[in-house]
Amino acid sequence: MLRNITELMGYALKAEDGKIGRCRDFLFDDQRWTIRYMVADTGTWLSDRAVLVSPISLGVPDREAKVFPVKLVREKIEKSPPLAENAPVSRQYEARWMDHYGWSYYWFGGGLWGVGTSPAELYVKGKEKVKGKDSDPEESHVRSVNEVTGYHLQARDGEIGHLEDFLVDELTWSICYLVVDTRNWLPGRHVLVATACVDSVDWARGTVSVNLTTDAVKNSPEYDPTAPISADYERDLRQHYGLPIEHGMGPL
Repeated sequence: MLRNITELMGYALKAEDGKIGRCRDFLFDDQRWTIRYMVADTGTWLSDRAVLVSPISLGVPDREAKVFPVKLVREKIEKSPPLAENAPVSRQYEARWMDHYGWSYYWFGGGLWGVGTSPAELYVKGKEKVKGKDSDPEESHVRSVNEVTGYHLQARDGEIGHLEDFLVDELTWSICYLVVDTRNWLPGRHVLVATACVDSVDWARGTVSVNLTTDAVKNSPEYDPTAPISADYERDLRQHYGLPIEHGMGPL
């Protein structure tokens, strides 16, 4: 099932022994297009630092109450390695952060989440940690969703819209599609572009380059942000982009 990232912004975060704040951003892996951390706004609690919450510890959200359960206690979060507000997240910091919680490193093991395909698989108490030799411990690829929102989409033959939102798989936390607003070219029209079509991100210029033509984007099935995504719609979308049809596709 897919979820809009903007829908999850502002959700309350409830640890096992009390509230810890609200979701204000997500950090994603720009190589695997997968959400690795949620950034919490903790109000006056731990206000002098960035507080990260991994999908590993997130439970199923209550969409009516707009609450995300966090399978941690407040003290464990408070004692996690501190990170200055707006500081970059290095691979060295990630390793210390993962060690604090006793989780395997997601960047080792060959799967989307290291030894598994979903973050939930890493939430197993007493599980043997899987590590490896990291040739570049300082190299990390996590970026802010809020930072990338608004970036322009650069097709092979020109610019065609800007990023407005992201659709994430609720099980794997992988970003499957970019929601692109093309109204400067196609008035009032939104389209989805699969992250499998992304070639690169230019952080200096604020652009996302895709291996598609502007016509391919223009002629893709129109996306209605207010309507559920059906399996038929997603099948048509993936066929349009020449991508394999995946199992388990269903409504939003």
